[in-house]
Amino acid sequence: MSAAARSAAIQLIARKSPVAVANAQVELPQLFGANVFGLEQMRTRLPESAYKALRSCMEHGQELDHALADQVANAMKEWAVERGATHFTHWFQPMTGSTAEKHDSFASIENGKLILEFSGKALIKGEPDASSFPSGGLRATFEARGYTAWDPTSPAFLRETTNGSTLCIPTAFCSWTGEALDEKTPLLRSSEALNREAVRLLRLLGDDRVQYVVTTLGVEQEYFLVDRDLWMLRPDLIATGRTLFGAKPPKGQELEDHYFGSIQPRVLAFMQEVELELWKLGVPVKTRHNEVAPSQYEVAPIFERSTVAVDHNMLAMEVMKQVATKHGFHCLLHEKPYAGINGSGKHNNWSMATDAGDNLLEPGRSPEQNMRFMVMLAAVMRAVDTHADLLRTTIAHAGNDHRLGANEAPPAILSIYLGEQLTDVVEAMIQGTGRGSERRRDTMRLGVSVLPPLPRDATDRNRTSPFAFTGNKFEFRAVGSSQACGRPNAVLNTIVADALAYIAGEIEKTKGAKGLEAAINDVVVELFKKHQRILFNGNGYSAEWHQEAAQRGLPNFRNAVDAIGNFGSKKNVELFERFAVLSSKEVESRMNIQFEAYSKAIAVEGQSALSIARTMILPAAQRTQLAVAQSVAAAKACGIEVKVQEKRLRELSARIEAFVLGIEELLAQFEHAESHGGSPQEHARTYRDKVVPAMAKLREVADGLETMVDDAEWPLPKYREILFLQ
Repeated sequence: MSAAARSAAIQLIARKSPVAVANAQVELPQLFGANVFGLEQMRTRLPESAYKALRSCMEHGQELDHALADQVANAMKEWAVERGATHFTHWFQPMTGSTAEKHDSFASIENGKLILEFSGKALIKGEPDASSFPSGGLRATFEARGYTAWDPTSPAFLRETTNGSTLCIPTAFCSWTGEALDEKTPLLRSSEALNREAVRLLRLLGDDRVQYVVTTLGVEQEYFLVDRDLWMLRPDLIATGRTLFGAKPPKGQELEDHYFGSIQPRVLAFMQEVELELWKLGVPVKTRHNEVAPSQYEVAPIFERSTVAVDHNMLAMEVMKQVATKHGFHCLLHEKPYAGINGSGKHNNWSMATDAGDNLLEPGRSPEQNMRFMVMLAAVMRAVDTHADLLRTTIAHAGNDHRLGANEAPPAILSIYLGEQLTDVVEAMIQGTGRGSERRRDTMRLGVSVLPPLPRDATDRNRTSPFAFTGNKFEFRAVGSSQACGRPNAVLNTIVADALAYIAGEIEKTKGAKGLEAAINDVVVELFKKHQRILFNGNGYSAEWHQEAAQRGLPNFRNAVDAIGNFGSKKNVELFERFAVLSSKEVESRMNIQFEAYSKAIAVEGQSALSIARTMILPAAQRTQLAVAQSVAAAKACGIEVKVQEKRLRELSARIEAFVLGIEELLAQFEHAESHGGSPQEHARTYRDKVVPAMAKLREVADGLETMVDDAEWPLPKYREILFLQ
């Protein structure tokens, strides 16, 4: 890699044009779900009795018998083969943050002839090697057996390539001894726990119609695009997903001209193809737009059942990366690829819905009169306040450390934003002054006769809140853009199930003596009083809030290592075991995996920084130093005054010396961390305390050198290029 390669890449980008998108004119209703073995395919291809039994299994958790499984498997196979599939795979989500798959052919030999078959046994259970997936101490590396189990709540789908298709079957993944080795199983368990407690509570509230409750989810995925030719010249982006070096460009996001701006043609073509591919997979993507930072974008779906939405978000990330390559881009999902500009999140819009389609977090026009909503609001307040430490662990990793607490992302302090109307209602109930609120939806006129009056919401939104009520859902804004969202939602389901169980228990204890309405009111008011501290409608970015939060007793875990250690606390283990979401062994394993993932991420970054510093930046700086020194010597030989040039040479030489010392310091700290023994937590703490500061110090010097080294010598594409050349 050299400055010449950088220059060639820039020239190449100037000649690129948008890639034509196939099927761009196909009508959406015909396209949507075309590659999904969904309800319509089930209804068409299965006997009516089998279809009804499968629906009951999907919606009510009833077990499949082998005869039904055989029918479903054969129908899946016929449908898939008709569309060019030759193989099937159990598609699962190990604790790596990504997905995994092992492809098996439908082909079998019978009487010397090749036949295509797919049995119910093969549909229900797979047996991939589990030894190389993270287990956090759940199993020894020589213990290879693992199982995948079909999740019928999430539809099978086809992944197309130019050379055929593969039938993908969403599954859970467990060890030979039954422990969960994935992110899907705890999510399914937590969904069952929340359903059980929500139905119990709704029965107490007088609702006998509800048969089951599900959580719904809409995941806003933020990401960056960088031209692939420039990406290939950045070893740090390739290895770590973020730039380890890079000086601030003359123009960043200061002009605020990118957000919701006109979408560049190459980018728009990429977005269109992503949407088409996701629509074929049944992913209900709806919104696309430019985000705040240059080259930053967002795609957002319509809400759906959370267990399916999590799968769809994993699919979305895979599709985005694959389509980006086709369009000459690389898709960056890291939370902070570039220093000094906005990072990327994955806003997690969560709610609860009944089988009748009622949103339990819909306040209506008069939330103070909607006691069911007030009960659910109290449950969420109790859940987030009581388990803020646990919720924080779900978004704790090395990448998100660069984002949380910065002035473009929610703070690491967990708080809830309700808005003025709901806050008024909560305060009125606490004070016993009634449930009314003067704030109602009205209309506003813009002072131009041709413009219609617009409905005004009862409250504004707050982008600084990590957990905000946004009309009929809660938006968990602190989730990182690169992470699988199974764990945050499994924890959210569990802590809300815990709160629902508490409320139901309190009502059951007192309704006989007080009457049902009084018992409900008392427990709601009690929870509002006890957990009012979690409510904050102000500026979460301000230093004043950090002080106030400390006074309120709210936890503030400023980095991943501190946060992760709380996952395995006695309180949290008891919670998971009480609702059968995770065993104590499974909790410990996940905590260890998080620590190990943190250490490995920093180790890769440290090695990458050392390699780039020693083999790319330092030689470029020394070549410029030599050129300046030769220029000074030549000028002196001609009797020319060179005080200014000498000053520059001294400054450049001092920076190079500081850079060399920085390399030596990082190398020493890295070797210390690598040789450090102890627990996964202690190992992660060493990387945090030793390697991370040394990397930051080295970067500071390197970014200063970038501003002094001859542009023709600098080997790495600069921020002005990777952010703006598309």
